[in-house]
Amino acid sequence: MKNKIQLYCNQVYVTDSVEGIVPDFLTLLHGVLDSPDIPLNVSRSYLQSDSNVKKISSHITKKVADRLEEIFKKDRPEFEKKWDNLKLFINYGMITDEKFAERAEKFSLLKNTDNKYFTLDEYHKLVKGEQTNKDKKIVCLYATDVQAQYSFIETAKSKGYDVLNLDGQLDVHYINYLEGKNSDVRYARVDSDVIDRLIQKDDHLQTTLPQVDQDDMRSVFEPLTPSSAGYFYVNYESMGELAQPMVITQAEFMRRMKDMSALGGGGGMNFYGSMPESYNLVVNTDHPLVKKVISEKDSNLGDKLKSIDAELKPVSDELNALKEQLKDKKEEEIEQAQKDKRSELEDKEDEIRNNKKNVLSEYGKTNQLARQLVDLALLANNMLKGEELNKFIRRSVEIIK
Repeated sequence: MKNKIQLYCNQVYVTDSVEGIVPDFLTLLHGVLDSPDIPLNVSRSYLQSDSNVKKISSHITKKVADRLEEIFKKDRPEFEKKWDNLKLFINYGMITDEKFAERAEKFSLLKNTDNKYFTLDEYHKLVKGEQTNKDKKIVCLYATDVQAQYSFIETAKSKGYDVLNLDGQLDVHYINYLEGKNSDVRYARVDSDVIDRLIQKDDHLQTTLPQVDQDDMRSVFEPLTPSSAGYFYVNYESMGELAQPMVITQAEFMRRMKDMSALGGGGGMNFYGSMPESYNLVVNTDHPLVKKVISEKDSNLGDKLKSIDAELKPVSDELNALKEQLKDKKEEEIEQAQKDKRSELEDKEDEIRNNKKNVLSEYGKTNQLARQLVDLALLANNMLKGEELNKFIRRSVEIIK
C-alpha cells in the first residue's frame, strides 16, 4: 500500500498512505497526486472524510475507466492479452463502485473455455438463441476448473452450448453482481445439474422407472457412496442411452453459498460454510447398464422383497387407516390406547422398512456392476482416491479379463 501513490499539495508532500483515499481496486497504481485542495499536516482519517479528497478519488476512478475504455477500443487484441491480469481489479471495482461499474461494462470481458473474449453484451447476444430456457431467461454456463469439469463441459458443447471459464478469486461474487444487475440472465456451473435441467427448454421428460424401483435402487446405490466426502442423494433422470449411466452434481445455490463463505462472505455466509457437502448421484434410467443392475436386483432379490412387502402391506394399511381416523383430532383428544397402537404400528413399519433397506444395501455392496458404475461417477469428479481407487483399478482389470 505504501510508496506507490504519493499525495502532494502544491508540490508539498502530504502522505503516501492512501488506504481509504484511493479506492482499494486502484491501489496497484503508481504515481503522484498533486492538488491545492488536499489539506496539509492532517490525519489520514481526516483525509478520508474530506469532501475535496473524495472528489479527487472519484476523478481518479473516472480517468482510469476512461483510459481502459480507450485502450480497449484502440487495440482490443492487446487489451485481451492483459485481461487475465486486470480482471481481478476491474471486477472488484465493479462490485464495490457503482459509477465505475457503469463505465466498466463497456470493456469488462468474459472468457470462455475456448479462450475467446466477449463483452457482457456480446456474450449475451452470442448465447441468447441456444441458451434461453423455457422461462425466457438466458442461462450462462460456466466452469471453475476446466480440467476437473472437462466431461461436463464436453456434454454442454455437444448440445451446442458455450461455457465460460470463471476460475478467478472473485468470480463467485461477480456472477452474483451480474445476476443482480440483469434479472433475465442467470449463471449456472456446468456440473451443478444434468445439462437438460440446467437449460430446460420445455417440460422435462420424467423417468419411467416406477417409484418402488426408485426407492429400492436408492438403498442399493447410497451405501456405495463415500460418507467421508459428504452426503449423496440418489435421484433419477431420463437422459438417453448414450449419456453417462451416472453423474454426480452439486446444487448451484448451496455450492455458491459455500464458495462465498470460503472467500469470507461474513454474516450469514458462515452458516453455509459449516454445513457438510451434499451431492446428487443422478442415475440415468435409460442406460443399458443401469437397467441391467435393476434387472439383477429383481432376479436375485425378487422373492425376498415380495415377502417383505407382503409383511409390510397390512401394517401400513392399518397404520394409514388409524391415522385417517385420528386426523381431525387434536393430540390431547386422542385416547392413550389409540396413541399406543399408533406408536406400535409405526415402530413395526420402521422395523420392516429397515429390514428391506438392509437387504438391498447388502446386495448393493456385493454387486460388482453397481459399485463399478458409482465409482466411475466418483472418478469423473476426482472423488475416488486412496484405497477405493486401488480397489476400482483391480476390479476394472478383473472385468476386462
